[in-house]
This record gives sequence, structure tokens and C-alpha cells, in this order.
Amino acid sequence: MTGLGEQLLKQTIGALQINIAGTMNMFMKQRTLIIALLTIPLSSLNQIKFGITSSASSSQLPHSLVLTSNVPWQAISRVDNRQAVLRTIDLSLRYLATSRAGAAYARQYQVTGLTRQRVYRSLRRFRTLLSTARSSATLEAALRREFVCYQAAGSDNMGTVHFTGYYEPLYEASRMPNAVYRYPLYRMSHGTALPRLALEGADGLHPASFLRGAEVVWLRDRLEAYLVQVEGSARLRLRDGKIITVASAGTNGYPYQSIAMALVNDGKIRFEELTQQALIQYFRDNPQDLSRYMPRNPRFVFFRETHGAPPVGSLGLPLIGEHSIATDNSLMPPGALAFAQMRITNPYAQRVLETTLLNRYVLDQDAGSAIKGAGRVDVFMGTGTQAGERAGVINSMGSLYYLVLKQ
Repeated sequence: MTGLGEQLLKQTIGALQINIAGTMNMFMKQRTLIIALLTIPLSSLNQIKFGITSSASSSQLPHSLVLTSNVPWQAISRVDNRQAVLRTIDLSLRYLATSRAGAAYARQYQVTGLTRQRVYRSLRRFRTLLSTARSSATLEAALRREFVCYQAAGSDNMGTVHFTGYYEPLYEASRMPNAVYRYPLYRMSHGTALPRLALEGADGLHPASFLRGAEVVWLRDRLEAYLVQVEGSARLRLRDGKIITVASAGTNGYPYQSIAMALVNDGKIRFEELTQQALIQYFRDNPQDLSRYMPRNPRFVFFRETHGAPPVGSLGLPLIGEHSIATDNSLMPPGALAFAQMRITNPYAQRVLETTLLNRYVLDQDAGSAIKGAGRVDVFMGTGTQAGERAGVINSMGSLYYLVLKQ
């Protein structure tokens, strides 16, 4: 165990009495029902260094970010899809120049000196280096010379971060209901502070009287309508071929309860076999159970049309596939640049447990009400079926490093 690990262990020993239910809850997130197999074989755990070695000058409190000297600089200097990274950086720079960002950074962060100005300057300098570096070696040398890394302390205060994925689905929809399109998405309305069961009925077809006339569109499949609520946004193809977009306009204020974990707890699906595809297949095989399990999640999401706009995160920025992440914004610096390492399963592989180590530059541009603590990260994977398949295989442990200038 590293020196910092021992220190944090002593500081948090009283908080380590975690029961099984609490541990299972860590593996569920509100933003998405995409729950895949835990993909790290025990033999591969040593490929990602979870232990944090602190620098002598580190200044931090437990459960957040730690200034670390244990940095994978060679991996950090290898950049995939440089243009996408630059575009995502530009979005964060736009946010950091706003008064909204000033208000967010005005509260006391757990890392002394991690200010909006420092994060902004770090992004500007990194953008210049990334644009001008002629090789990975040149970029690595510059980063070592000018930057330091704060590592997310993780769920165990040893740097272990649980990564999951989310995406924007694409479904068929209709402006008018008929025998095929029966399940609506609703606009925000008065009197919506009721649980799901009271708002739409057990079968999803008996809405409260004040919701009649508040329909935005109707979908063909009840589970698809539910998944749009879980994701918070969607692209919808209307019967005339037109594509419209919708995004969350608010909720009924009730906490999210996972129907996936309800299936596991009831012995319907084994936890180690729980994937998005398994969940969908279960309800295809047992459609009568939709009315039994849907009401167990009292949370209900309302929508507004966004007129073709891309999905937008909590910072008000368009999300970029594979480079925008959601974190606990009470702990992590909004808009900041980070480097993520995680193992993911190949969704098209013949062997279920075929995994690969994924290194990716990401920017902290979103949040989720169930993405809590320094050990949770949700990676936005894009729009449509393929993005959903790729998001569905991100459910693994890894590491997250925030890059900031030394001065």
C-alpha cells in the first residue's frame, strides 16, 4: 500500500463499514440502464495502476482529488482523434469564460489552487501544445515539464474509478397516437409531483387527467419510452422520416430506483449477466412484467423539443462522443481536462470477456444525480444504436487524471 493509501485508510477507516446493498448501489447509475458485465479479469488488474503515490507538496482532503507523481505520461502523450479533443476543449473554454463558471468555481473546492483561471489557462496551453507537437515524445516532454496531474481518489481512496457509459438513443415515434404508437413522452405540467404509478398507470396507458394534452410524441415500445426518460434525451424519427430531438424539461422530484437491480434482486437475471441487451430481451420474453417493474421506479421525466440540437450536458455545452464525461460536480472541476484509463469489452467480439485497455482524453462537461463521489464517471458515447452498443460495454474500473499547469 502506498504512503497516501495508508494515510487515507487511517482517515477513513470508520467509513469503510459498507454493506452489500451499498456496494451494489455503487454499480448502478441513474442516467442510464446500460449495465454490462464487469470486464476486468483478475489477471489484468495490474495493467492499470490504482494505487496513488502523492507528491510531497500535495494539498487535499480525502475522497476527492490527489496531486500524484504516479502518472502514465507515455499513455497520456498518445492522442486519438486529435480534432475531436480540440473541439471538446474549445467548448470547455467557452464555458469557463462565462459568469456561470465563475459562480461554480466560487465555492470551496477540496483542492487548494484549482481555480477557474488555472483550469482555463491549462486548457489554453494544452490546446497549443496538442496543435503544435510534432510527435508523442515532444508532447510528453512538454507535459512533464509544464503540467501536474490530480488523480481522482476513487471509491476506495486508492484511485479506483467506476466507469459507465451513456448515449442518446434514436427511436421511431409519431405525432399522433394509434394502435402502434401508444406510449407518450410528456411536457412538463402542473401537478406533476406524483410518483410514476400515479402519473401514467401501471401499464403506462392510463395517465393522470392533467397530462392529457401534454403529450409531445408517442413511441411504439414502452421500454423505449422508459429508456428515453433514463437517458434524458433522444432523437426520434417521425413517420414522415423527419428527425426531431427532445431533452429533459424536469422531473417529478422522486428518487431514481433501478428496475434492473429489481430484476437481479428477484432472481430474474443474474448480476454477472446483466447487460442492456439482457434487460431488453427479458422484457421482450416477459412483456407482462413491464407493468410490475416499471412502477418500482417512481421517478418520472418530462420533455421539451430541442429542434435538432445536439445533446447538452449540465454545463449547457453540446456533448462530444467519447470525450465528454459526467462526474460529481460538487467534487470535480467543471470544464476541466482529464485523462481516463479503463478496460472495455469489445461489443462485437465472439468471446464475452474479450477486453481492451482504453486511453482517452475527456472533459468534465456533465453531471448526473446518481453520479456521486470521486469514484464514479459516466462517459458519453454518442447518438444511435452503435453508440448504445458501445456504451453498454463500459462498466469497468479504471483511473482518472486531471491535467493542470504547474503555475
